[in-house]
Amino acid sequence: MKERGKRNCGSDSAPHFDPPAAKPAWLRVRLGGGVGYRRVQAAVEELRLHTVCEEAMCPNRGSCWEKGHATIMILGGKCTRGCRFCGVEPAVPDLPDAGEPDRVAAAVVRLGLRNVVITSVTRDDLEDGGAAIWAATLEKIRLAAPTAVLEALIPDFRGRREYLDMVLAARPDVLGHNLETVPSLYPTVRRGADYGRSLAVLDRAGRAGLITKTAVMVGLGETIGELAQMFRDARSVGVKILFIGQYLQPTRRHIPAARYLEPFEFQELRKMALEMGFDVVVAGPLVRSSYHSPEQAAFLERMRAGQGMPAPGGG
Repeated sequence: MKERGKRNCGSDSAPHFDPPAAKPAWLRVRLGGGVGYRRVQAAVEELRLHTVCEEAMCPNRGSCWEKGHATIMILGGKCTRGCRFCGVEPAVPDLPDAGEPDRVAAAVVRLGLRNVVITSVTRDDLEDGGAAIWAATLEKIRLAAPTAVLEALIPDFRGRREYLDMVLAARPDVLGHNLETVPSLYPTVRRGADYGRSLAVLDRAGRAGLITKTAVMVGLGETIGELAQMFRDARSVGVKILFIGQYLQPTRRHIPAARYLEPFEFQELRKMALEMGFDVVVAGPLVRSSYHSPEQAAFLERMRAGQGMPAPGGG
């Protein structure tokens, strides 16, 4: 597969790649459209919200929405980074919407969510990286749904500790930040990100007493040795939850998958990670960082019952 031209994120001059090889059967999914799906869709549209399910072209949207699960994406639907693996539109975003936190909390109540996952685009255009909206959103959800388990899947805030601390002070039950891929692939896959900076985000969140989580894409050309080292790095900063999924090329403007791992390979990766000491490892071709996992939900309930995490609304 050959790249034609050079990418200029957010412009029309992005390269096009040859079409990827046909997806194997285990990667083919149906979008869905049942009663549950339409209920989530209506709430998202009427409350003028974005979801990572739609913006990042998640293959699990149909099954998750049908079950009433959706990952709300705050701070707009346009990202300032334009990473070459991500389906979110790279463009200059709109100004933050001060009413968004209230609408997100209303969606949580309307959908009766017990496990709430909030993520955002990266806002390098804002001085605080969107931290104030982040904190306000988490606080509004706590007030509206005090018993819900709240997971925040955050950007790196350019390594600015004071802004990260604003989000940590809102005390989500789980603080997620994705390493995404191995360090050798960062220059092409995660331009604008920094591996050490992402580890530092996870480390600081863990030291603040939060349960930390990260997610990894495979099939981009990484080696098993590189994955093993990345898992060790994540464990070294106290990450408890690891999600592993197959990279899928969103469009021909994105990096193509180097290969599609078979389901048994994900189970081997899961076994390896569990042996390193992760509490929860969810691995599979369609697993995404915001994927609703019964295993993770059960772990968090056990932690809450054993006071291993803050009680609902706790600080």
